[in-house]
Amino acid sequence: MYPPIDDCDLGTAKDGRADEGAIRNAIAFSEEEHMKRNILDALRVARRIALVVAAAATAALAAPAAFAQTEVKLGHVGEPGSLFQKSADEYAKRANAKLAGKAKVIVYGSSQLGGDKEMIQKLKLGTLDMALPSTVMSSEVDIAGLFEMPYIVKDREHMKRIEKAIFWPTIEPAIEKKGLTVLALWENGFRQITNNKRPIKVPGDLAGIKLRVPEGKWRVKMFQTYGANPSPMKFSELFTALQTGVMDGEENPLTQIYSAKLQEVQKYLSLSDHVYTPAYLTVGTKHWQTLPADVRKILADTAKETQAFVYETAAHDEQELLGKLKQAGMQVNDVDKDAFVAASKPIYEEFAKAVPGAAQAIDTANSLRNK
Repeated sequence: MYPPIDDCDLGTAKDGRADEGAIRNAIAFSEEEHMKRNILDALRVARRIALVVAAAATAALAAPAAFAQTEVKLGHVGEPGSLFQKSADEYAKRANAKLAGKAKVIVYGSSQLGGDKEMIQKLKLGTLDMALPSTVMSSEVDIAGLFEMPYIVKDREHMKRIEKAIFWPTIEPAIEKKGLTVLALWENGFRQITNNKRPIKVPGDLAGIKLRVPEGKWRVKMFQTYGANPSPMKFSELFTALQTGVMDGEENPLTQIYSAKLQEVQKYLSLSDHVYTPAYLTVGTKHWQTLPADVRKILADTAKETQAFVYETAAHDEQELLGKLKQAGMQVNDVDKDAFVAASKPIYEEFAKAVPGAAQAIDTANSLRNK
């Protein structure tokens, strides 16, 4: 508001009337005072806003410890529709329902967070929470090469017995020495051979075939023994390598073959079942211990509970996917498994000699075949 006119010295003209110039000065003075008051009011409001913003920023900076573990990242190399994708998504759904906001499992498939080797390294560094490696574990831990031995696993029931008698007492502790902890054994699956040269019926048919294999040393040795020309390569690079002829063939479970659309760049599918590869739901041991105990328990318990879903889904998908691959035009044939078993003898002998405890693990696994 303007100040009262009586508070201003207006001056008086000779005829007794207020001086006109003095009136103008008084009005100008009043307007200036009004403007100053408006400016002061605006500054007070601005200061209050600044204080609110500063308080919010302080709260945000004080809270990172609470929010850092909200997202539990789980990485894998599987494509949409693969057993890896189905398993990881089911696990996340079950775990998140139990966590009820304490943390949230977020799945990153299709090698978004790197290949298996890169993700294992990230687990050790604590920059990734969970991963689902498979064959590559045999390059990290020698005794895990047991699962690289051809035909060592008869079926899933046999695998369950091996898990109880060998994996948890012997292999998992060896993995922990590498800074990793396995929460549960899931599945990659029984592996089959595909290529563009010819049907593979006996090991000799692999002679000279450029075959992509995972990053595991015993798989390389195995196919060298069979006469192929194996080369380790990331799964994310496989399709292009087959499409361009850099590789003639590869070997994978049906779920990986179909979900990666390898039927579009491969002609022959030979049902060898030469290796059963488990998948290891794995965490970095040090980083794992930073999670709250109740969160760790939920994540660990749910991991083991999800195994039954994984096995049931894998068994169901095998038959369905074989039909789809035939419909896609792949030529499918059985192999002479006795010939492959006989040709595998040298790789068993080398593994037994090279790795402490391997001979006993092989004997134990074989003793559990028909129980």
